[in-house]
Amino acid sequence: QFLTVMAEENKQAGGVLKSLLQNPARADEVLDMLAQKDKAMAEELRAMLRMTVAPTIIHGGVKENIIPSECEAVFDCRIPPGQTTVEAFNRIKELLKDVDLEKLEFKIIQANEPSESPTDTPLYRVIVETLKEFEPNCAVAPILLTGGTDSRFFRKLGAVCYGFQPTLSDLPYGEILKMVHGVDERISINNLVFGTSVLYSVVEKFLT
Repeated sequence: QFLTVMAEENKQAGGVLKSLLQNPARADEVLDMLAQKDKAMAEELRAMLRMTVAPTIIHGGVKENIIPSECEAVFDCRIPPGQTTVEAFNRIKELLKDVDLEKLEFKIIQANEPSESPTDTPLYRVIVETLKEFEPNCAVAPILLTGGTDSRFFRKLGAVCYGFQPTLSDLPYGEILKMVHGVDERISINNLVFGTSVLYSVVEKFLT
């Protein structure tokens, strides 16, 4: 749904996104084309469309002239809905297939299955209604969050949860992505006022 709306609304990348929807098997090729126009968007979509596995911590020796007796690597996996932690575990083993697996020890440090909330709910309808009041021409669609979220704990209890951060596009998409958890992370005063106003209105409508 997100890609469909983006393909319709994004004038710069709409054609490429439509090609992606029509040819999902050629995702990498299509996203390489998109990267020529908008690298940040292409890489963000690439992470949304598949499981990602990244070695984020590696421990080994303590001195340059001594071969360590053991080495440890920690992998951070982002698993989309429709896939499981077991598949992620097997994917890591597949990536290490050229290593003698009998010499390796695997341990899951932390694992949570992917979670999602339906969009056919009263809360989602209130969000759409409120956004249309503030921005009549906006298009609303759910998006896959590639980061972690505490919503997964509440969803296990049956709660409907949405990661909702209303902001206006006052900077290029690539610039916004660079600032998330990065140097000089910030939002504009205009967006602070806009986001707070929308969130307040959503809560007020939903509770009345």
